[in-house]
Amino acid sequence: MGNFNHPVGNHDYTQSTVVIIGAGISGMCMAIDLLRRNHRNFIILEKGSAAGGTWNDNKYPGCACDVWSSLYSFSFEQRSNWTREYPKQEEILAYLTGIAEKYNLYRYIRFNSTVDEARWDEDIRKWKIQVSVSGVKDIQFQSGYELSANILISAVGQLNLPSWPDLRGVDDFTGKSMHSARWDWTYDFRGKRVAIIGNGATAVQIVPEVAKTASHLSVYQRTPQWIVPRYDMAVHSVQQALLSVPLVRRCKRAAMMNFRERSHDAIVNPNSALSQEIRGIGVDLIKKGLPDKPEMWEILTPTYAPGCRRILSSDDYYPALNEEHVELEIREIQRITESGIETADGENTEFDLIVYATGFRSVEFLHPIKIYGMGGRALSTIWDGGAAAYYGVTVEDMPNFGVLYGPNTNLGHNSIILMIEAQSRYLAALLEPVIRAKANGVSIALQPRHDVVRDFNQDLQTRLAKSSFADPSCSSWYKTAEGRITNNWPGTVVEYQQGLSRVRWADYAVDRGGKGEVVGQETRIGHIEEMWPIGKGTLLTGLSVALVVGGWYFQGVRRR
Repeated sequence: MGNFNHPVGNHDYTQSTVVIIGAGISGMCMAIDLLRRNHRNFIILEKGSAAGGTWNDNKYPGCACDVWSSLYSFSFEQRSNWTREYPKQEEILAYLTGIAEKYNLYRYIRFNSTVDEARWDEDIRKWKIQVSVSGVKDIQFQSGYELSANILISAVGQLNLPSWPDLRGVDDFTGKSMHSARWDWTYDFRGKRVAIIGNGATAVQIVPEVAKTASHLSVYQRTPQWIVPRYDMAVHSVQQALLSVPLVRRCKRAAMMNFRERSHDAIVNPNSALSQEIRGIGVDLIKKGLPDKPEMWEILTPTYAPGCRRILSSDDYYPALNEEHVELEIREIQRITESGIETADGENTEFDLIVYATGFRSVEFLHPIKIYGMGGRALSTIWDGGAAAYYGVTVEDMPNFGVLYGPNTNLGHNSIILMIEAQSRYLAALLEPVIRAKANGVSIALQPRHDVVRDFNQDLQTRLAKSSFADPSCSSWYKTAEGRITNNWPGTVVEYQQGLSRVRWADYAVDRGGKGEVVGQETRIGHIEEMWPIGKGTLLTGLSVALVVGGWYFQGVRRR
């Protein structure tokens, strides 16, 4: 049966059945699904020195998730002891490292290993992957090597490469500067004059924390954001005890899942009643949070539809802007000087620290990795004009290749982990024939048909064109400079899960030595039912207990 069920060891160090790029949420989920199928011949290549992905990279003050902890966690690894409804970065990272430990994933991860290039070899039907090694000790073994694999899976996500603004003089500043995704905790910003460039999801979390101890804080805003209340609070110990009962835990998660799914219309339909309600809530929050600065109300009110940009949530951003030592700056930045920031009117403001909360290079999927598929065709060429894939997971002319959190799979209303789990399960089932074939000494190449990918994305873009994401009055990290929406999924999570609940083999071409053929008709995978994942007989009991839990929850909301 070959070595498909044995971990890669010293003697086959450069050979593997599956290579996964990235040891974050997606990479770990994919590894766990392989292990469930008794496949252990895989490697996870992680360019950093720790597991956790974005939650290891982003350590800025106030860093937290904007999705409830009950939903921002694997369905198969639920916790009853989250300390807050919206978990902080350190707690999420601890959860993820705990997952890596529980499933013994560290034995499969190669840290300080960066994928520079991957090229499909048509003669042997394998990927040839060029890996660079970093780290003071690691490079004493080798600075780089070539790794071959039958299957290549990208788990690098959409938000991993920091985006620096195109401003003159960035390197001229003599004070301290850092990107929010590369926070330097050795620097003490207490009593300092601080500038934060950006006012998106990251800045909204950083500003209240920096404002507590900085002597002066300037927030440079280019476009206002829709912000709604967060209602974050600690999870009471009594609720934690109740949540240790699986039925109660599932009921709470299902209720939150249901609520989030029902909010979908608010972020995709600009004419919906929910969208109008969000506008009202957002405006009220501005006025409530800035009672001493009414001149800022209009400046902070967006003119575009909620959902065109990511809707943010915060309980303390506007109160921080209301502080006397905090200034909202809307003048255009002309350049960065040696001592600070010069605006378009020629005024130079001096700072000790400049924070670039300017997001990520989100539409440049897999950048800067160079990937070449059938006939040497570059992935960058296939995605010229905007990344596209079949359900965001498979790409034309890229055999035995999968993508997690790929094109058009981002959400504006629910937990991305729900999408990732569906993708991982689908890819594990889709690529099963490749793994089994290797075990029998056969190499096959599997890829989606061109017409299937084309038709799927034409329909997808038609739907997206009618959504709030396409509002021409605002730009966002969801779309390219030309306006093509490459990041977001237009439907609900349940719709997506149902779409990936089976492998339709007619959508794929399989090459066994030049002979194209279909593996079979259909393989049913199923999807996790989480809207109400329990029978009616036990629902009333579960709801009764959940209502008690909810009582503490909403009492906490009122107390705030």
